[in-house]
Amino acid sequence: MKLSITLILVLAGVLLAGCVSNPPPDQTTVQPTVATVQPTKAPATITLTGAGATFPNPLISKWSFEYNKINPNIQINYQGVGSGAGIQQISAKTVDFGASDAPLSEQVYKNLTGILQIPETIGAVVVAYNLPGIQSGVKLTGDVVADIFLGKITKWNDPRIVALNPGIQFPAKDIIVAHRSDGSGTTFVFTDYLSKLSPDWKSKVGKGTAVNWPVSTSLGGKGNDGVAGILRQNTYSIGYVELIYAKLQGNISYAYIKNQAGNFIEPTLETTANAVAGASQTLPAGDASWSSVSIVNAPGDNSYPISSFTYLLVYKNQADQTKGKALAQFIWWAVHDGQSYSSGLQYVPLPNAVVSLDEQTIRLMNYNGQPLI
Repeated sequence: MKLSITLILVLAGVLLAGCVSNPPPDQTTVQPTVATVQPTKAPATITLTGAGATFPNPLISKWSFEYNKINPNIQINYQGVGSGAGIQQISAKTVDFGASDAPLSEQVYKNLTGILQIPETIGAVVVAYNLPGIQSGVKLTGDVVADIFLGKITKWNDPRIVALNPGIQFPAKDIIVAHRSDGSGTTFVFTDYLSKLSPDWKSKVGKGTAVNWPVSTSLGGKGNDGVAGILRQNTYSIGYVELIYAKLQGNISYAYIKNQAGNFIEPTLETTANAVAGASQTLPAGDASWSSVSIVNAPGDNSYPISSFTYLLVYKNQADQTKGKALAQFIWWAVHDGQSYSSGLQYVPLPNAVVSLDEQTIRLMNYNGQPLI
């Protein structure tokens, strides 16, 4: 008994000594178990790709930047390649969403089973010009603009232009016409307007995302920025671009256009909003055809006559649940919080009636029949 107690005391002493001395390098020291919190794994990055209209490109770029700040794992890559290319790419399903300033034609809509058309913003197409010494105040009518692009009016001092603008001295210079060379929703809006104001234009050229331009010397530019570049580089030129490309990017002059009420209207956020006010109450469902929707030459004393919606194109049935959910959440944000960035970029925020319609459309997005939002 005494021996056992002695041995225990000796062993205890040895162990105590080991606790206060450095162990040899060839011995393993057993550390006490400590509860640790594993770092939270960052969510995987989801990349959403889109392509289409250059008309809303500045706004979509802003949305992509701002949305990524609040959702760092969501990357949105959008290429402004023209509405025609955007429709082609969403048709081929090589992008997650397309964008077009023109609603899908009836035939294209029928071919794209399950496509949704979601108005994302509203903008104005301006008739822009480069006239040295005449920075503002030029007034034009739809039939005069049509005849310029038809090649019937070839000089800036043509009597019809002069009659609309008393007090302005126009030069006896040839008019250089600029147009879009790519498939373009901006072209659709512009030619839709000319078709409504000029029977001659309607019968000879018509409306579309791409048309045969009557003036053989007309200069073609890719995208709104391409046409804006032609206008900046060529004095005595005239063309059509979305408002922001004239007002903010190129400081290009643009005309006051005569509206349905007979007033010459400057393209502004207010006058563009006036054009869409009446139409917003009678729009089709997001999964229906929008081919007949047009707000050019809208009624109203102060409505700018070349105004348009621009649309996001997505599929109702999403093939990837994770990506589909991310896409639906982004579009929901864009038509709500994202509208706060519209005015600063010369776009009109969506009216409440259009936002409500968009909500119904986004809720149609699903994966295997289950709503994504």
